[in-house]
Amino acid sequence: MARISAVPTSLLAAGGLTGGFALAQATKRRQLGGAVFAAGTAAAFPQWRKTIGTGGAAALTGLSIGAMGASHPLAKKIGAWPSVAVVSSVVALAAWAAVDRRA
Repeated sequence: MARISAVPTSLLAAGGLTGGFALAQATKRRQLGGAVFAAGTAAAFPQWRKTIGTGGAAALTGLSIGAMGASHPLAKKIGAWPSVAVVSSVVALAAWAAVDRRA
């Protein structure tokens, strides 16, 4: 079984956003989507903290939470899936730039 730390944190964080939205949409249960989102961010956090410290990990976590919040008003302008793609890409790029590219 592959260790979770072998998965790029950019994939974990963006996958939490994207997968969470997909699950919430499919089940009509937003709390399930929120759980997937939280799990993706929580899985990435230890590697973020190890690589860029607690402050940097907190900043990436804040960005991820902010992206989740920003996706809702953005969806009213460009659509739900495009909005999720945009915010997931922003989070993935930030995680890659701050953490994954160093690996």
